[in-house]
Amino acid sequence: MEQTCTLRIKNMVCPRCIAAVRQCLSGLGIAPLSVELGEATVSAPLDDTLRQHVAEKLAALGFELLDDPRAKLVEQIKNAIVQLVHYREEPLTVNLSQYLSDHLHRDYSQLSKLFSETTGTTIEKYFIAQKIERAKELLVYGELTLAEIADRLGYSSAAYLSTQFKQVTGLTPSYFKQLKENRRRPLDEI
Repeated sequence: MEQTCTLRIKNMVCPRCIAAVRQCLSGLGIAPLSVELGEATVSAPLDDTLRQHVAEKLAALGFELLDDPRAKLVEQIKNAIVQLVHYREEPLTVNLSQYLSDHLHRDYSQLSKLFSETTGTTIEKYFIAQKIERAKELLVYGELTLAEIADRLGYSSAAYLSTQFKQVTGLTPSYFKQLKENRRRPLDEI
């Protein structure tokens, strides 16, 4: 039976990151079985020399190959939240703690404690930061009203989104939309 190996990779936040990692591995002669946010699955374990070479090539692209199990789990939490907020078409209607517990097959209190200890912030604050970045993106596109954005991101009302948006950014959504300069943050810096 063929043995696969999953590589956990930090700072993968978008489809371009997936393509870059796939190209990097292929360039090293490693045909990935799959590449998703935060991980790549290859057909066999890498020896230490090849693993170091992969780590160096990924680092040159702004990624980090993770070895520490705690860091791997934190990155899985972040990737699950990014996937949930940025890449789902349907409105957010999930309970975050239940979603993460089900997705990662771990008790939420364990995930929450590890995340806070490792990152210095809570899962909830990280989730809110991601939702605000998504709101910024949708505001810049100008295709949805604030009420539609609030609904898509799981807010109970446009007023609640507006209040949280101002708490995080210091700006109202309407003022943010009027600004022509790009005030969005890269997802891997949140």
